[in-house]
Amino acid sequence: MEPILIIIGLITLLPLIFVIAIYNGLVTIRNHVKDAWANIDTELKRRYDLIPNLVSCVKAYAAHEQATLEKVIELRNQCMSNHGSVAQQAGTEKLLVNGLNKLFAVAEAYPDLKANENFLQLQQELVNTEDRIQSARRFYNGNVRDYRNKTQQFPSNIVAGIFGFPPEAQEFFEVEPVEREAVKVDIQ
Repeated sequence: MEPILIIIGLITLLPLIFVIAIYNGLVTIRNHVKDAWANIDTELKRRYDLIPNLVSCVKAYAAHEQATLEKVIELRNQCMSNHGSVAQQAGTEKLLVNGLNKLFAVAEAYPDLKANENFLQLQQELVNTEDRIQSARRFYNGNVRDYRNKTQQFPSNIVAGIFGFPPEAQEFFEVEPVEREAVKVDIQ
């Protein structure tokens, strides 16, 4: 009688252990996605903190480029206040990157500014930050991919459906590539 009870116990216990393991895996991946997004958020804040210093440095040399400088600050403020979906944030980030490219095009027109140590240091910091943002975005998107795979593959998709882990809950952070056209700067 005892071996039958052990077999029945194992038959009922194994599926429960299986469901618990899948559930814990889903929770782990979801937390990885949240952590990866926090890393992107940290790098974006770093970028936002650098931009006013960069604009201030350029202002001293290019006072008549006020519209470009103001636009970059406006875009930076939009990005900082955008706490919407990942897709919405990606849209404002693309605009900011375009604005920064225009700012660097303005700087190219001022040889003294290009040689200014403060400007060069700020520019290098921004380049480093952009690289870190790219890396964080790849890490985040990899976690989103893993989450979506886990929530769509059998048999974990059944557990995901039961416990409310929809595949679409996590969005990829995609910023469209910036146009590689040269920005025209007209200094008069």
